[in-house]
Amino acid sequence: MKKMILSLIALAGVATVWAQDGVAKAYTNGAAKMSEKNYAEAVVLLEQVVDEGMTSEDATVLQQVENAKKYVVTCYRSMGMAAAKAGDFDLAISNLEKAIERASEYGNAQDKEKANQMLASVYQAQGGKAYNDKDWATAAAIFEKGYAANPRNTKMANWLGTSYCEMGEFDKGIEILSAVAANTAPRAAEDAAEAKRLVALYYKNHVAGLQGDNNFDQIIELGETAAAAQQTEEDRSDVYFILAAAYSAKEQPQQAVAAMQKVTAGDNVAAAKAAIAELSK
Repeated sequence: MKKMILSLIALAGVATVWAQDGVAKAYTNGAAKMSEKNYAEAVVLLEQVVDEGMTSEDATVLQQVENAKKYVVTCYRSMGMAAAKAGDFDLAISNLEKAIERASEYGNAQDKEKANQMLASVYQAQGGKAYNDKDWATAAAIFEKGYAANPRNTKMANWLGTSYCEMGEFDKGIEILSAVAANTAPRAAEDAAEAKRLVALYYKNHVAGLQGDNNFDQIIELGETAAAAQQTEEDRSDVYFILAAAYSAKEQPQQAVAAMQKVTAGDNVAAAKAAIAELSK
């Protein structure tokens, strides 16, 4: 009995050595494939290292496992970007999602963020054609995914906000554009300036559309905000003129006069003065 127990212990020791040798070999081959940029074969070997080596008590094997975890994410990320460059967005997205999944599983927040940034860039590129073709619904559906992956991609956020506004989803578009406009990071300065321009444009267009629909209550609700968003005195005056007309239609002469008094530039100045004189009688 004692001999059999000793034999079992010996076999267990041999199995452990074999397992360690297998992990070491997979690690060496995986690293070599990765150096050759053969990421598809490398990732299979490196995931084997993680799966088979993570329960080891050997310090060398455990270090190989930790290295392999980072390399696995790098492989999926590299395959994703290669596919994106080749125009295969579906494959790119699949690989980048695997990179995000593995980075999350391995507790690597930094690599997860990098992969999310890359995924957002792929969605931005994928949605670019629909955006340029003014297929706003398709563009928005794609950019939504990219925005979820990386809300800090301010250029794509502007494209998403624009798509929403153009397809009539004003509130959703303005919310996103306003967030970009409020971004004070130096890297976002150009996009923030463009967002401010877009916010002004879509507010002005929106109140004009509400005027066409005789939706005076909504104009009154949005008027001051729309006016404040404008970047020129002429555009601000145009919004106040529409707001004053809405107050007048709702038989609120005092508010109408106050709004008309803010019409100080553009084509409506004379009409505003005449309206003030009429309403003040």
